[in-house]
Amino acid sequence: MTPGSVTDRFVGDLPVTDAEGAAALVADDATVLTSGFGSVGYPKAVPLAMAEADRDRSLTVVSGGTVGDEIDTDLLETGAIDRRFPYQGTRAARDAVNEGSVAYGDRHVGGVADEVSFGLLADADVAVVEAVAVGEDWLVPSTSVGQTPAFVEAAPRLIVEVNRAQPLELARFHDVYRPSAPPDRDPIPLSAPDGRIGDPFVPFDPERLVAVVETDRPDSPYEFRDPTDDDLAIARHLADFLADEVTRNPVLAESVNLQFGVGSLGNALMGELSGLDVGDRTLGYFGEVIQDGLLDLADRGRLAYASATSLALSRDGQRRLFDDLDRYATEFVLRPTDVSNSPALVDRFGVVAVNSALEVDVYGHANSTHVDGSRVINGVGGSGDFTRNALVSVLALPSTASDGAVSRVVPMVPHVDHTEHDVDVIVTEHGVADLRGLSPRERAAAVVERCADPSVRPALEAYLDRADEGGGHEPHDLDTAFDWR
Repeated sequence: MTPGSVTDRFVGDLPVTDAEGAAALVADDATVLTSGFGSVGYPKAVPLAMAEADRDRSLTVVSGGTVGDEIDTDLLETGAIDRRFPYQGTRAARDAVNEGSVAYGDRHVGGVADEVSFGLLADADVAVVEAVAVGEDWLVPSTSVGQTPAFVEAAPRLIVEVNRAQPLELARFHDVYRPSAPPDRDPIPLSAPDGRIGDPFVPFDPERLVAVVETDRPDSPYEFRDPTDDDLAIARHLADFLADEVTRNPVLAESVNLQFGVGSLGNALMGELSGLDVGDRTLGYFGEVIQDGLLDLADRGRLAYASATSLALSRDGQRRLFDDLDRYATEFVLRPTDVSNSPALVDRFGVVAVNSALEVDVYGHANSTHVDGSRVINGVGGSGDFTRNALVSVLALPSTASDGAVSRVVPMVPHVDHTEHDVDVIVTEHGVADLRGLSPRERAAAVVERCADPSVRPALEAYLDRADEGGGHEPHDLDTAFDWR
């Protein structure tokens, strides 16, 4: 099958039913694997039917990444979800996790396919996935690929939602390749970021297909806030850094492959790089999500290609994409997460990774997930997959929060998602601290001088002076560090 040969939504003799009938097939204590990444491409009708059914459920839900309200609000608020992996992105889910009513395990999403495939995270009972077309032994994913191939392979039972609100032509974006299992895992045979090595469909054992549901419910669009003055200043500093980096880093002599984290800041940074001077080098994207900012770069002729696992777009971005699918399908490709986030490929293509954080400390450790070290926001997602394995790892964030009342550059972060060993560069609206080749004391001086807000620099410098009195390789004054908050 080729992308162009997918012309029908339903092919073959299929067990078509309604959402209520499919929901009834899910055991009350099941481990449910769902498609979805970046709040798109997730099942909608079956989770809503499960939420409306009067049953006492205790589900474990494992998604590919972020999903929408149908799962993490409507179904969750019925008390049906006891355990959740590896990422959540709604207020209802966040509150339930922080209250302890839902047991949540935050995971690097690049490893979830293996963890599920080998029974290391949860033993799957059923996969519920969204598609634009289905046959007797294959399905075509919709706006995200995510963990769908691994989940379909791992689950003994499969329910497919075929969503008519998603264009059938999305098949042209997909490049589905499944890595083999260790210890005989072959290298992923992708030699170029825009290459294709797989199929537009996900195969499955036809005996596992228990229900097909027809739906017509669009993805909830991603909502990006307008760039702030700080965002624009960060973008300017980042562009200056990248322009200098491409001239002096020999790995970037022919091409520059960027990755940006999910969210409003990452989207703003993508959109503001149209003036980035890379000379005659190819500018591409190898990451997790295609957001509106990448559409902007592509529309301006600045982006040669984009490889990701999800189309996490605003309402306007969805309209732009769907109105010009033929063109975008030649520039964009969607892969499974264990390919898009593969450490080997991030290294192979010399990716320059740009992610954000809640806060960083003076030595370069970063907290991306937990407010005050305790209350989780969403999860680490794929930021660790790229931060750890990139050619150059950049963390970009405003220097303050709460209208300047809270410094996001602190003596010691209370929760560490990315260690000093994995963070090369920090960018705020005040400047750039390139930490490569520096000792801890030198790193601290650079972070305070170039990235901290001027209003807190004297306090941070005083902290470092007190900490230095105690000596050590990475000096700390723990009493002051814990009181800083």
